[in-house]
Amino acid sequence: MPISPSQGSTGGGTVVTITGTNLAGATAVRFGTKTATITANTPTSVTVISPSGTGTVPVTVTTPGGTSNPLSFFYVGPPFKSAISPVSGVTAGGDTVTINGSGLTTATAVHFGATTATPTVVNDGQLTVAVPAGTGPGPVSVSVTTAGGTNNGLTYTYVDAPTVGTVNPNSGPATGGTVVTITGTNLSSTQSVLFGATPAPFSVLSDTTLSVVTPPTPDGAPGPAAITVTTTGGSAAGGDFTYLAGPGI
Repeated sequence: MPISPSQGSTGGGTVVTITGTNLAGATAVRFGTKTATITANTPTSVTVISPSGTGTVPVTVTTPGGTSNPLSFFYVGPPFKSAISPVSGVTAGGDTVTINGSGLTTATAVHFGATTATPTVVNDGQLTVAVPAGTGPGPVSVSVTTAGGTNNGLTYTYVDAPTVGTVNPNSGPATGGTVVTITGTNLSSTQSVLFGATPAPFSVLSDTTLSVVTPPTPDGAPGPAAITVTTTGGSAAGGDFTYLAGPGI
């Protein structure tokens, strides 16, 4: 006489179906010493809502013909989440995050706001999940659903991709050292600024403005260098800077 699912929340409320023979007219289904609520009954199945409980308990079905042999049902406590990493990413989704905690073995879903993703369980203390696309920038609550229930308490922030607009001034000596103002959008979480392949020191002035000091060209040669700004929301290129040759006599 199979039971499905064979595990559920310690708080009860799990819909459980028991299949077998001669089950018509079931008068009681007991989980240990507690009686479950019967919601459906046929000659071959009984569907119930599990009562609260702990540990592993025997489940029996009682009909006018007697009481069945017991099946085991395992109560699972709610999950506990301690950390999520990284805590932000692109609004388009697709990044992989790691959630640490306990009681995660039976995780079936991770909810990012109203959107659900299917996790990969690493072990009882860790799972990974691909972040679904967000509806827009900003924070959303993160919850994990397991056989033991759903637990909230973490936050993930969606960040729109940056754009790069103007660069002022847009030229300077190949030796570097020019202070440049870069304007654009979604720049507040800037992680790096590259001139070609060379990183440049920068300061975030606002969500639309960066102050950057140009690095020297790798070989001292003049010419254009593409500017790439990378934030937690992605990368954007634009606004070439032209390195100028120094005077010669």
